Amino acid sequence: MRRFFWWLALATVPTIATAFRSSVIEQRSTASFSLTPARIITQLGPKLSANSSIFCQTDPRWFNATERWQAYSQPDFLVVVEPAKESDIPIIVKYANSHGIPFLAVNRGHGSTETLGRLKNGIEISMAQLTDIKIADDKASAFFGGGVWDGQVIAALWAEGYVTGTGSCACVGVMGPGLGGGHGRYQGFYGLIIDGLISMNVVLADGSAITVSNTSHPDLWWAMRGAGHNFGIVTSFHAEIHKRTVDEWYITEFVFTQDQLESVFEVLNAQQQNGGQPKELMNYGVFTWASEFSATEPILEFFIHYVGSAEEAAPYLKPFQDLNPLYSKGQYYAYPDVLDATGTGMNSPMCQDGHTNMQFPFGLLEHNITATRQIYDYFRNVTTLQPLFKQSIVVFEAYSLEGVKAVDPASTAFPHRDDNILCDVLVTYDPDSSLDAEAIAIGKQITQFWADGQPHRQQHTYVNYAFGDEPLEQMYGDEPWRLKKLRAAKAKYDPHNAFRFYNPIV
Repeated sequence: MRRFFWWLALATVPTIATAFRSSVIEQRSTASFSLTPARIITQLGPKLSANSSIFCQTDPRWFNATERWQAYSQPDFLVVVEPAKESDIPIIVKYANSHGIPFLAVNRGHGSTETLGRLKNGIEISMAQLTDIKIADDKASAFFGGGVWDGQVIAALWAEGYVTGTGSCACVGVMGPGLGGGHGRYQGFYGLIIDGLISMNVVLADGSAITVSNTSHPDLWWAMRGAGHNFGIVTSFHAEIHKRTVDEWYITEFVFTQDQLESVFEVLNAQQQNGGQPKELMNYGVFTWASEFSATEPILEFFIHYVGSAEEAAPYLKPFQDLNPLYSKGQYYAYPDVLDATGTGMNSPMCQDGHTNMQFPFGLLEHNITATRQIYDYFRNVTTLQPLFKQSIVVFEAYSLEGVKAVDPASTAFPHRDDNILCDVLVTYDPDSSLDAEAIAIGKQITQFWADGQPHRQQHTYVNYAFGDEPLEQMYGDEPWRLKKLRAAKAKYDPHNAFRFYNPIV
């Protein structure tokens, strides 16, 4: 199978039990901050539970703990604290508050918004050790540590005969994207990640630890399911799980050339039925460079997923096969293997840290084929003129929506349940600040093509993919009551705006 990498629904390394130890470090001072990393380690370290860790940039663990998927506009930390227990996190937050130090909880490090770069001289609270998974006695739900990630959860539950809502990229955390909604392959069945949540254990800005659910702090329960990055640290959560309905998925990969673009997207529009496709059916696609197919222009690659048999999938595959694709191959996969098969497994290029990854999302009702042609031609031209951008992709995610649209849009802070297709420009290159302005301009131009092709509708920006300078109404909803309700919750639960580094609402 031909595999290209591409971005799918979007921070910790595998659990390592290490005893607390104060790193031998050099003193570091800043103009605006009097505490050195050494002093923070000396003061905070003894307060933490056994097997917690705290270290600074001279420690060999620093690189792995702070390296991020997005090299642009990264947060700046004085120390990393890796709590061994949930109960350590209130201690860390209270210490940071008492000394005026900003802090950020980090799971897998895939947040890419430019607003993260506003954090200076802070404390990273790594969720790396909080990765427990326990199936509840009811066999219909499970308890998860706040640091679990997609590949881990998918594999662990599948082995026991279950599935749950996660994102689609193995290396990405579950709860980080979940706080912004959480698209994924099983959303046609069970909705977004937030739709399967039963409760969350949350540490608030003042260091207090509370349980948030439909009956406990319901205003915060509403706000955290779609805008949760603004309100607290989820140290663990309770979520629904479901008996798996099939043992294998049938995945078909198609590669088309650009002269087939209009025909391909006509088929996609017909198949997606304005968001009404069967819950078993989904497709993802990209414009991407692939030298084995063409050295002169990007190709169109689409994966058609069907939760069921090849025979059941056949009617949905035939219209693509009738277009005489350049390449096609269908194969069965157990669900955990789907990630590797489609280029989003742990070892895929998509999961490698250290690149500049500028993201610019857009929510569509359907494909405007004229706009899509403009986007392809523009993408081909700019990446030809600047070959350093040839790692970039334009992404089209068309998950099934039955489970998403079954939920009352007013019941959560997630505002975009009426979007049928999640598009994204991912401008990827090796870090080079001289390319940043051009990369940003490319992303904004492509989103403008989408906007021009959908002039009757307000622009929607999936908050987990946002570049970070979009209007709040695009990320959190253009209905005035939504931001009003979010700001009321913010004033109540985080009046001093401690959680202000991820696409903040104030």
